[in-house]
Amino acid sequence: QAQFVESGGGLVQPGGSLSLSCVASGIKFSSYVMGWYRQAPGKPRELVANIEDADNLGYSDSVQGRFTISRDNDKNTVYLQMTSLKPDDTAVYYCNLMAPLIRDWGQGTQVTVSS
Repeated sequence: QAQFVESGGGLVQPGGSLSLSCVASGIKFSSYVMGWYRQAPGKPRELVANIEDADNLGYSDSVQGRFTISRDNDKNTVYLQMTSLKPDDTAVYYCNLMAPLIRDWGQGTQVTVSS
């Protein structure tokens, strides 16, 4: 059974940076496109970035140019480097496969952007 463990969140001031990590288990990690998602209070969960490999990446308009997704298949880990953070980036961040292959969600990692 697939499991995802996210880490790296925290409290940061506007304009700051954070780096998130997600370790996956129970899947053949290298075979899947991976995504980072977030859910802000009162809002639906949204996809913010996805990666197949270093040459095939995708970002939502809201994070394009500020967030960078990467992966290490040897470590079954996907990363999200976040810069120029804004209060609107405040959310719980999750990783998972891409729809329609989404598995059970992990606990996520809270990112709070506030002065």
